[in-house]
Amino acid sequence: MLALPRGGVPVAYEVATALHAPLDVFTVRKLGLPGHEELAAGAVASGGTYVINEELLRAAGVSREAFANVVRAELAELNRRETAYRDHRPRPDVQGKIVILIDDGLATGASMYAAALALRRLNPARVVVAVPVGSREACESLRREVDEVVCAATPEPFSAVGAHYVNFDQTSDDEVRALLQDAYEQEKRKWRVA
Repeated sequence: MLALPRGGVPVAYEVATALHAPLDVFTVRKLGLPGHEELAAGAVASGGTYVINEELLRAAGVSREAFANVVRAELAELNRRETAYRDHRPRPDVQGKIVILIDDGLATGASMYAAALALRRLNPARVVVAVPVGSREACESLRREVDEVVCAATPEPFSAVGAHYVNFDQTSDDEVRALLQDAYEQEKRKWRVA
């Protein structure tokens, strides 16, 4: 079970607990369109895999230099989060394993798409994307890239992921670390010899 931090971690924690599965993070950062940062113009994932919407950048008249600044800033944040969340634990070995990638939802799907591409380079047996809510377009688009997509709800019209939550407060780094530590401790207890 790999969660996209930060919002995907609380969702993945509940799923991992219910399935008695190990939980870790797979860090990905949205590359926002300069001046309209909430609009994804791409994403970058652990290991340096990029997804860039060149058509959107051209249509918005964004220069390569301006977008390079966004990429540099998001790479720095991705590296900071990797260090903060992993707490010196190694990345999980996913080769030959079924991996479930979880986030809190899919609007454009750019971040999940980058995560799936980066994960494929690590040779898992299967990649499953699971989200509680997503736009129909994003969920359908991802079906072409992974082995299975589970979108619990695809409301029409779709406005934003947060519109489908009662509480969509931003998950903090401390909350992410606490949930990952608890999941790690649960996994250790499962394998303790009596």
